[in-house]
Amino acid sequence: MSNDASSAGRGELPATVRGFASAEFGPLVRTFARLTGGHPGAGGALSVHLRGEPLVEIWTGEAAPGRPWDADTGSIVFSATKGLAATVIHRLADRGLIDYDAPVAAYWPEFAANGKERITVRQLLSHRAGLYGLPAIARGLDDILDHRLMETQLAAAKPDHLLGIPTYHALTYGWLLAGLARAVTGRGMGELFRTEIAEPLGTEGIHLGLPPAGSPTSAAVLQGNKLALVGTSYISLMLGRAYGLPGALGAACRALFLPGLDQLLEGDEPPILATELAAGNGVCTAAGLATVYGALANGGMHRGHRFLSPRTIAAMQHVETYQLDRALFYIPMMWRMGYHSLPVPGARAGFGHIGLGGSFGWADPRQGLSVGFVHNRLGIGAVSLDQIASAWVLPLVVRGANATRRTTAHVEPAAA
Repeated sequence: MSNDASSAGRGELPATVRGFASAEFGPLVRTFARLTGGHPGAGGALSVHLRGEPLVEIWTGEAAPGRPWDADTGSIVFSATKGLAATVIHRLADRGLIDYDAPVAAYWPEFAANGKERITVRQLLSHRAGLYGLPAIARGLDDILDHRLMETQLAAAKPDHLLGIPTYHALTYGWLLAGLARAVTGRGMGELFRTEIAEPLGTEGIHLGLPPAGSPTSAAVLQGNKLALVGTSYISLMLGRAYGLPGALGAACRALFLPGLDQLLEGDEPPILATELAAGNGVCTAAGLATVYGALANGGMHRGHRFLSPRTIAAMQHVETYQLDRALFYIPMMWRMGYHSLPVPGARAGFGHIGLGGSFGWADPRQGLSVGFVHNRLGIGAVSLDQIASAWVLPLVVRGANATRRTTAHVEPAAA
């Protein structure tokens, strides 16, 4: 057993797990050790905060072969980045710089091109802008890596027939929000992640792209075959031909696939880390995610300081559409402005965002709970189980939090 959790009130940890956890979270810790640890070259971390106080900060495995995971290891969280990008926009709205119901073009005049003059910020944030398709704006990987070009292309693009209908903007979401934020502030999303999120919350674990030199956060190396299967000539041909198909399959292919995109994740420092992809290349620690969502779960407050107003927090929690998402095979995402729900026991009242491979950040305002979960395993064989990690994490988090409340309720009268 590890001795990292030997303080009073903390439970013993399995030998493969480091960090600390309150004793009430034993089932969560054991499940984490079993499902996240034991994979050569791979590892992960889990953080649970209650009313802003960390109850669980644990990690296991390796950030790369021969490099142990530690408290400052971050990993690419893929689409969990979207929740952070949306939080930047909410910070700007909170200061009166953006109105959710105003046209995007009121701030970003170039965006009015091709019939987009009436698309609102609210529609943009809730995946209803009809601008999810990659083939219409990019020719290949080089274009995808040029985030300023992608912002320009989307400003000039024409929305398709799904304008107004929730259709997951898998990659374009980040460039759209970045273009809006740049028009308002003159700054890119990479800088805004730092000035609007990391610095106000005092966390070192939130970055867009590769953490800069001197940062305590180190990026874990992705393990597994990643998107290699998608890059095979046969699969690539099939997906390309599916662009024109009606319904969810065609929408999903347009939103997610472009020839050569599989190379985005190749190498120890893959190309995805060298751009500003606010829809998918956040590098975050579990504690960093839990800190951000802790502010959202506790009325916009963080350690006695206001991060967002109650008015903005209420707007963020509101479900914008109950329509089924057309690019996610009609899954009921219940999109908020930048976040989604989950049909998971104990999590229905919360909101957050999950990324490819299952990393996620989550807030439950009803209980003041926040969760961050990150790992670096991404392969065809494991992705189905990893993708639904929230289905075991969140129920066990709620179970541990409830046990903590019972313990506190029992101890406090006795102490009195």
